[in-house]
Amino acid sequence: MKTAPPLPRASALLLVLWALLLLSAAVFGWATWINDSIALHGDANRALEARAMAHSGAALALHPRVSLRTPLPEETLATGMSYRVQMISEGAKLNINWLLRGEEPRKLIILKQWLERRGLDFQQREAFVDCLLDYVDGDDLKRLNGREKDDEYLPADRELQSVREISKVAESLPLVSQPGWENDLTIFSQGPIDLGSADIETLRLVPGLSETRIQQFVQYRQGEDGLDGTEDDNIFKNLDVVRQFLGLTPAQFKEIASLVSYNDPTLHITSVGRSGKVSRQLEVVVRKGNAQPQILSWKE
Repeated sequence: MKTAPPLPRASALLLVLWALLLLSAAVFGWATWINDSIALHGDANRALEARAMAHSGAALALHPRVSLRTPLPEETLATGMSYRVQMISEGAKLNINWLLRGEEPRKLIILKQWLERRGLDFQQREAFVDCLLDYVDGDDLKRLNGREKDDEYLPADRELQSVREISKVAESLPLVSQPGWENDLTIFSQGPIDLGSADIETLRLVPGLSETRIQQFVQYRQGEDGLDGTEDDNIFKNLDVVRQFLGLTPAQFKEIASLVSYNDPTLHITSVGRSGKVSRQLEVVVRKGNAQPQILSWKE
């Protein structure tokens, strides 16, 4: 039997080099997979830690004894792990459901004045407010400038369940096309404008308040640092003291009493947790005042 002639040395060397190349590629691929897996698990752990930090900040802010004036500086719990908490009053915003509820002329005037400030002209304001009222009422009777159910449009026939839902209302485009339009609105406050936290622009919407009195009131309320929700804020004992500071007689204040409140207990908490370069944000709307805070919204 004849045997095959031996391979030339050059061919054998080429096969060895080819085998080494394949082996090196396999090892490199395996090492890359291991490295990516470690990085992936590292990022996942960082995200979990950041989320835990956000929850820690929210838990602190949810404590019944923590208020807007409680100092909440950024806290570092471990190397590279921290949380930062911010609280604002929902009562400082305009409660859109409250403004529409009952179709009361004075509340609708407040809404239309706010829309005018946002740049909507007369016709746009009239059409949008009528469409809002048609959207939330429980009937099919169309208002003069409104819109009820048709083949292309279906009003909810209930109160708004979020501020963003306004974008579904007919004739809302002139408002919702503007950046930041939703920042002045809420559905969570108790309703009336909170004199303890509303800014100057919002207080200007309250009938009967002079510009000078508003300026003096907010300046005194905020204290020396000129900020709401800090330790140096001046606290009014009750609404009657607020009335006197605003320069209103009891009869004058009675005219606006249903439109205002003082120290609405509804708070918006934003807690940002960090672990390394990874951050996670938690937003909670809560109503305090009792031993057990009532959570109205929770968003991660």
